[in-house]
Amino acid sequence: MPDGSFLQRLSTRTWQTILQAQPRTRVFARDDLLPLDAEDRYVYIVIEGCVRQDRFPLGTAEGMPTITRFRGIGQLVGEAKLIGEAKLIGEAKLIGEAKLSDPRSREGRSHVPTRCLSQTVVIPWRARYMNQLLRRQPEVQLALLRSLEDRSRSDELVYAMTTRPPFERVSRLFTHLADIAGVPDPRTSRHTVITGPSQKDMAAALQLSTSTVENAIRTLRYHGVVEARYRKFLVHDIEALRQFAAGA
Repeated sequence: MPDGSFLQRLSTRTWQTILQAQPRTRVFARDDLLPLDAEDRYVYIVIEGCVRQDRFPLGTAEGMPTITRFRGIGQLVGEAKLIGEAKLIGEAKLIGEAKLSDPRSREGRSHVPTRCLSQTVVIPWRARYMNQLLRRQPEVQLALLRSLEDRSRSDELVYAMTTRPPFERVSRLFTHLADIAGVPDPRTSRHTVITGPSQKDMAAALQLSTSTVENAIRTLRYHGVVEARYRKFLVHDIEALRQFAAGA
């Protein structure tokens, strides 16, 4: 599992225990939306694939800014539901269990459209059960908190460095995608395959024009570091990519 991800921070023994409690998985096709709306009570652990999350801090009207992030293998998505579910359970203790089944009680929860950029395999967990697991298993709670902190720091390094040169930022995003969603090339383990994000997706995440991203990819291709295919990138030299990402 990628370093810093929720699953990477769990011990093998704890992960096996979780699998025994919740063994089923769900498979979503490319361009499917994960059901993370206000009526859905699940959080999802990504086992395979890459998803794009969009937030609309100033509303969804045309022309409003969008915050785009990529999430990948070993990460938990829909974490805001854990806060909402914990609050809901607390209220239910005061006014009765009917609160848990009242759709109105779930209004106002954070809804982040989460689109699968490739075939995506997830383990769904009811938010209520996940909260119970977090309370009973301090190791799981600590792993989740640390993974969210790692994700926040990674987001700052990858997406927030708007003053850095575009080529460096694109290189850093490629490094990030290789870490969170890359898999070994089945033809040779020396290469890493990133499936899903398009150049348009990357431009949205970095708040750059598509042409700027295309120019950066063209330079990476010239140096023999990255090979671009349809909704797929092959990273031939990850160490050289990390040097470009560091501004070297």
